[in-house]
This record gives sequence, C-alpha cells and structure tokens, in this order.
Amino acid sequence: MLGVRASHNTFSSSVIALAAEGEMASLQNLICSVSKQLVAPNCAGTAKLNGAPPSVVAASSSEASLDEKNVTKRRLALLGAGALATGLLKTSSAFAEEIPKNYKSYVDANDGYSYLYPAEWRDFDFLGHDSAFKDRNLALQCVRVGFIPTEKTDIRDLGPMDEAIFNLVNNVYAAPNQRPSIYDMQERTVDGKNYWTFEYDLEAPGYGVSAWATVAIGNGRYYTLIVTANERRWSRLRNRLKVVADSFKISDMSA
Repeated sequence: MLGVRASHNTFSSSVIALAAEGEMASLQNLICSVSKQLVAPNCAGTAKLNGAPPSVVAASSSEASLDEKNVTKRRLALLGAGALATGLLKTSSAFAEEIPKNYKSYVDANDGYSYLYPAEWRDFDFLGHDSAFKDRNLALQCVRVGFIPTEKTDIRDLGPMDEAIFNLVNNVYAAPNQRPSIYDMQERTVDGKNYWTFEYDLEAPGYGVSAWATVAIGNGRYYTLIVTANERRWSRLRNRLKVVADSFKISDMSA
C-alpha cells in the first residue's frame, strides 16, 4: 500500500483494531506527541549506555600433555568465564553478525532486543523509551526504542498490515496538528519472528519529520523502534536510516 495519504477519518467497525483499548492507551503514553518530543528531546527518561555484544565462550577439553596444576588453572578460568557468559547467551544469533562500517551496535540482553545506529550518534534520555541515540548537532536525527506489555504473541495478531499501520500512524504517532503520510510497508521474518517496517511523514505548519519505524511482538512485549530526520534532509539520509530500521531484532530475554 504505497503512497497512502492518511486521513483523520475513523475506520469503520469492520477494521481490525490495532490493540485492545488499554493497550492502545499504553502505546499512546509511550509515543506521546512525536513532534513535541523531537523538537525538545531532552526529556527525563531512562536510556542505557551502549552495551557490547555478548561474548561466546567455548571450553575445550583438557589435553593429556598438561600437568595437573595447569589443568586446574584452565578449568577455573573457564568456569569463571562461563559463569559470566551464561546470562548473556540467551540472545539471537543475529547479535553476532558483522557490524557495518560507520555503525555501532546496541544490545540489551535483559530486555531482549538489539539494533544498529550511526557511529557518530550519542545516547540520550528520551521520555518513555528504553534506549535512544541522536546526532550530536541535529536533534531531529535520532533513534529510540520503547515497549509496552501485551498479551499478543506476534505482530500479525494486530490484523492486516496495511490497516494496522494506518491506524498506528494516524491515531498514535500523529499529533492533532500533523498531517501523516505513509509511503512504504514491508514485512520480514528473522529467526521465526515477524517484523513490520514502514516509512512515513508527519507534516505540521513550519516543519516536517520523516521516519522509518519497525514494530514487533515478543517476550510479552510490543516493541517499537523509530528513527527520524528532518523532512528536508530525508532524501540524503533515507537509505542510511533504513539500515537502522532493518537491523532491529528481538530475542529471548536473559534471566
């Protein structure tokens, strides 16, 4: 459903709702007003510092040529490393993928997600979100991730992709003074998990914001990643920020 011009008309009752009423309210609280937060992003929130991908520790069998003392030292070292790694290994194999040039990887094993972001961006607090990074000079260029509880188990549980995304952009992302437009919708499946990624604009008097968003459901959570830029710079940044949106992955949370 390309080139969709969103209107503020309400869907008919036959349209499948994005989520239950309580869940929608939680998501609206999470997103708040996109335009307000982008213009003044330094809100009180919790953004974790950049974390390193988990290391995989492989223990080899003891060699017969080693004396008992060396074997004991080796086993103790491996036990220590193994204990450290145990809580980090419940992640997707995607965490181990090679990081493209000019990007860094953010991995939150405790909350079960990861994504890439431009290497020159820095972390910052974004109200109601779990992690966020932005350009050092241009506040509108940023990425943030948030999640809310849900009883759904897959993003497809929200209904047809075009209807659910239309509802999401119009009724959650767009402020009353913004005119939303949706340009692209894609679904991908990674490690058995489904993701929806879509491109949209939010136009308001005096400025406009363009964005990619990726949504997914897992771990009893509804995850949302949004990466944005000023509408005037979008043509130059679109492909680079698409890498960020496509990189988002969820995994089993560490205990």
